[in-house]
Amino acid sequence: MADESPGAPTPYAPAAPGTVAVYRGATLFDGTGGPLRPSTTIVTDGPVVRAVGEDRVIAADLPADAEVFDLDGRFVVPGLIDSHQHLATPPDRLAAEAVLRRLAFGGVTAVRDMADDLRQVGDLARATLVGEIPGPDIRYAALMAGPGFFDDPRTHQVTRGGTPGEVPWMQAITTDTDLPLAVAMARGTHATAIKIYADLDRDTVAAITAEAHRQGIHVWAHATVFPATPGDLVAAGADSLSHVTLLPFEAIEDRLISYRDKPAVDHARFTAGDEPRLAALFARMRERGTVLDATAGMWLSDLLAGDTPESAARARANVELAAALTAQAHRSGVAISTGTDYETDPGDPFPALYEELDFLVRRCGIPADQVLHSATLVGARSAGAEDLMGSVEAGKLANFAVLDEDPLRDIGNLRTIALTVKRGRRFERAEFGRTDPEGPR
Repeated sequence: MADESPGAPTPYAPAAPGTVAVYRGATLFDGTGGPLRPSTTIVTDGPVVRAVGEDRVIAADLPADAEVFDLDGRFVVPGLIDSHQHLATPPDRLAAEAVLRRLAFGGVTAVRDMADDLRQVGDLARATLVGEIPGPDIRYAALMAGPGFFDDPRTHQVTRGGTPGEVPWMQAITTDTDLPLAVAMARGTHATAIKIYADLDRDTVAAITAEAHRQGIHVWAHATVFPATPGDLVAAGADSLSHVTLLPFEAIEDRLISYRDKPAVDHARFTAGDEPRLAALFARMRERGTVLDATAGMWLSDLLAGDTPESAARARANVELAAALTAQAHRSGVAISTGTDYETDPGDPFPALYEELDFLVRRCGIPADQVLHSATLVGARSAGAEDLMGSVEAGKLANFAVLDEDPLRDIGNLRTIALTVKRGRRFERAEFGRTDPEGPR
């Protein structure tokens, strides 16, 4: 192997250990569930948080060479986490890098990529981790589904040069599949989860989940896998379920056959009040700690609204369904993460995650502090990274965003972002448009 010294330029690399920075005078929402903490100092050492405490206490124990930043009462929240991204379906490196840049400068310090062409996603994850390009940390899944799913055009987009269903990141599963080998192959892509997608029955879902957990990785599942139901997925031990509008299939009488043969859903039944069978499902999710990756606001996107009266009507109906069911899940105590499954127009200065958080507050009636908790610590939990990120605490990664205005008073104040700190590296919002190789300070 050729000697790589010193390697590719890394203008966005994490701060080096021993580089101490002090952020004092913060009004801190630390993500742990407590109230705002005024007059707070955050001390970072390289890529991690060294200490968090009251200004007057921390000030007495700072190294002489520490760089000090006065926040003057500005609001600090943990780095945001988008728990449902697709960065390479189809692969487009320039578009993906533009999305990642906007996320990083928008306070998003981690994402879950929910199964794409992992050849590109894996390299993007490496590039953002070492700092070749600006972007959040990327934790990603390899997909498993029944053989019938793999004539979907998207599976051909992400396996070019291979055969859909026969590559480590997109595997067709049957009763004859060697599951220990299949999961090991998925892990070989550096995936941190298996995404269970479509056309798998209850027993197969349970077997995949058990083997994934035995090998130490998570299971992220579509909320209905057809024929496996949401209840089947919860019983199997899936760590998270994606797409709240798939949950009604728990409570309909028609037999579930396949991903393509979905029975009709009576939207009025699920928007009129708390549906009893879903209430029972939510109770089981709460008891088992299953995270709901609701993607509640996605139906407001132009992409899903489409360009026909029929598609627009379908999107409007799903907006109401998503709002009602996400609100019911929240009232039931289900942990909700903040995934998007789409991105805003390339010309929009802010990521789609802001729209999801706004939807959860304004359309679902969830208080802003709880939505921020969903976007931080619950998001970290959904990604299997709660020990590393999701809150501003000593020992965790130095991931946080600085805002000029209070996001608890108005979630729209996320748009007053002034600074992102990711693994100790500063991303000044004022430099968002810069593309020079020097990178941020």
